[in-house]
Amino acid sequence: MAPDDSTDLSDVRGPEHTADGHHVIIDGRRWRATDPSIPDAFRQELVDELMAARRAVKAQDPDARRRVHDAKTALGERGEPWWEDRAGAGFDERIAAALRALTRKRAESSICPSDVARTVGGETWRPLMSDVRRVAAELADRDELVVTQKGERVSIREARGPVRIIRGPKL
Repeated sequence: MAPDDSTDLSDVRGPEHTADGHHVIIDGRRWRATDPSIPDAFRQELVDELMAARRAVKAQDPDARRRVHDAKTALGERGEPWWEDRAGAGFDERIAAALRALTRKRAESSICPSDVARTVGGETWRPLMSDVRRVAAELADRDELVVTQKGERVSIREARGPVRIIRGPKL
């Protein structure tokens, strides 16, 4: 059945975007759009974490607002604009937020540093691997993350080859 002129297609097409695609318009207000370069699978994990964090806010979980902030920052909806240069402390915060959000989402599993690089870098993720490893090392120093290799805890600064990252005791 073809929609007629009176059919509301906003649910099908999603929210209206600004001409540059950087913002969405919802109820007349402009909000920063999700970074379109995030691969669908990672975007969905971050959206799932965001929704779980929002439910935790309603349940008055003391860490819930930080979880919301991390998920929104990882999605590119907060922090440094995703369409600007990917360098500096603002981009490091997006990497850290993605590390925290993905390790929370996969609480029973682990993530690969390349998952985070793909999340924040889209198709041009490979050059970001050293930044992801550097930020992961800083979070591991604060016990927010644990880096493992072959099931054993390691320093990501010294480890060569593939590593996995899990949620740390202080996250």
